[in-house]
Amino acid sequence: MNNSETTPSTQSNSQWHARRLAATPRGVAVMGDFFIDHAKNAEFWDIEGRRFIDFAGGIAVLNTGHVHPKVQAAIAAQLQRFTHSCYQVVPYTDYVALAERINAIVPIEGPRKTAFFSTGAEAVENAIKIARSSTGRGGVIAFGAAFHGRSLFAVSLTGKVQPYKAGFGPFPPEIYHVPFPAQGASLDASKHAMEQLFKCDIEPTRVAAIIFEPVQGEGGFNVIQAEAVRWLRELCDQHGIVLIADEVQTGFARTGKMFAMDHFGVSPDIMVLAKSLAGGMTLSAVVGKTPIMDAPHPGGLGGTYAGNPLAVAAALAVLDVMAEEQLPQRAQRLGAQLLARLNAVRATQPRISDVRGLGAMVACEFVDPATGQPDPDFTKRVQQAALKKGLLLLTCGVYGNVIRFLFPLTIEDAVFEEALTIIDGALGTA
Repeated sequence: MNNSETTPSTQSNSQWHARRLAATPRGVAVMGDFFIDHAKNAEFWDIEGRRFIDFAGGIAVLNTGHVHPKVQAAIAAQLQRFTHSCYQVVPYTDYVALAERINAIVPIEGPRKTAFFSTGAEAVENAIKIARSSTGRGGVIAFGAAFHGRSLFAVSLTGKVQPYKAGFGPFPPEIYHVPFPAQGASLDASKHAMEQLFKCDIEPTRVAAIIFEPVQGEGGFNVIQAEAVRWLRELCDQHGIVLIADEVQTGFARTGKMFAMDHFGVSPDIMVLAKSLAGGMTLSAVVGKTPIMDAPHPGGLGGTYAGNPLAVAAALAVLDVMAEEQLPQRAQRLGAQLLARLNAVRATQPRISDVRGLGAMVACEFVDPATGQPDPDFTKRVQQAALKKGLLLLTCGVYGNVIRFLFPLTIEDAVFEEALTIIDGALGTA
């Protein structure tokens, strides 16, 4: 048997790591030096049989856990019917049914329509296309520390240079960034920057859209100020600008409500959805007000794999699980437990500068207590200490000094408590 025929179970993690380095480019960075073999809910096992608790969730994709039985069954059933037809060539009913269900639950005022795509970045780019078509304008405003994807236009909207933008320019024109008005940050600074932007760089009548994350993901789990959401809505109404809420990471119960925008009582014009929408299958969505969504001409939207039938079937099951297992409410409870635990440790760990979050979208930020400067090295030590005990954590933030917690909302209470104990130890010993 040659190497190409060897299955993962016959070789070690280190052997597969060497093969990975030889076969795949360094630009696809990989955090773990182990390879997953199988998983269930909030746990997975590597090819050498080691068990891990998953507090990464494939980067916020697995709110319903690994291989949820109902999601798995829905995919299996669809697999027996057909796997692909391209919705734009031969449509299928589940695409329409899922659009109807999404339209019914998003916090957008008035009649709504939904189009499906494959990735979050693809949905972001289509949301901008729709906004431009609707307004006849070209400019787009995003925020510092934002993350909207890795494709060229989406990464141009992203407000974090390393590692996402470095070396990939030049970027498309008429994209602008202003400071993000998060908790603890100055809304006045954001307003002033926006005013300067309109006076010095682009008049508001040339701006098609303002895009923002209600809670910034890669930027550090920064929760936007409620007053700032109202300000953005008023600003967009004043100037005829499309307001786009990027809920790729915040959507589907992560923040303790079905969508983060439910916390603010403000209706965006467009919402961008992905990640936990389909329980691990590749599916994203753009949902918005009907007149805006209908602006592009027929054929202007779509994609060969957009709204893949296996992913659509998974998403319909995910929505059932969200309701049946009351995952928004569970997110509130688990998030409160985690916040309480982190704040208790914060009282004795001077490197913890902030503990923040919305629902189960929780983060812990670290600084050097002597200087008050971000401490990414300590953050990495906490991450590695937890990993040695079998708990997978992710970092984030512009300076890489934030740990974010993205456990499945379906996690068993005993496994959750086990993970909290590991976090206690990692924070105490790192």
